[in-house]
Amino acid sequence: MNFVQTVAYTTSKPDEMRALGDEFNRENPDSPGMVSVRLLKDRDRENTYLLVAEFDSYEQAMENSARPEVDAFAKRMAELADGPPAFANYDLIHEM
Repeated sequence: MNFVQTVAYTTSKPDEMRALGDEFNRENPDSPGMVSVRLLKDRDRENTYLLVAEFDSYEQAMENSARPEVDAFAKRMAELADGPPAFANYDLIHEM
């Protein structure tokens, strides 16, 4: 069963946040079980974003989250956010 992690955040530094994500992806092209990553911008709330990361399984997502480079990325991301990010974990139960 696929697994999805989300990170909701606000930032007044969207270009810096995007550059951080691009840098991380260049330096870490092989994340365990990573299927896709999507970055969504809220049309109704200024400076509000949602990062959606899909993995092959919960176990692989947890393996990825435990990597030191992912922890360092999360800390740098939090520094660019206007408040604490909200993390959530979901099992993908149906896809159309």
